[in-house]
Amino acid sequence: MNKGELVDAVAEKASVTKKQADAVLSAALETIVEAVSSGDKVTLVGFGSFESRERKAREGRNPKTNEKMIIPETKVPAFSAGKLFKERVAPPKS
Repeated sequence: MNKGELVDAVAEKASVTKKQADAVLSAALETIVEAVSSGDKVTLVGFGSFESRERKAREGRNPKTNEKMIIPETKVPAFSAGKLFKERVAPPKS
């Protein structure tokens, strides 16, 4: 599902126009990106959490020359699915 298909589905479920659904979805995504990039954690109960994580410096290799190089530490965005989301994707076996 791409963003356009998601907008269509949200518009139908919420009984709003596609333009309104697109505006709300875009605003929500932009707000999440801004919060995570400023170091905040965004938690949506039942869905999951978005946060920034530190990736430590590590040694790597240049695939062309095979020479060793140091990959510097960096921050990366991360998503952790919530319990309800995980259970919908993979229901617990009884």
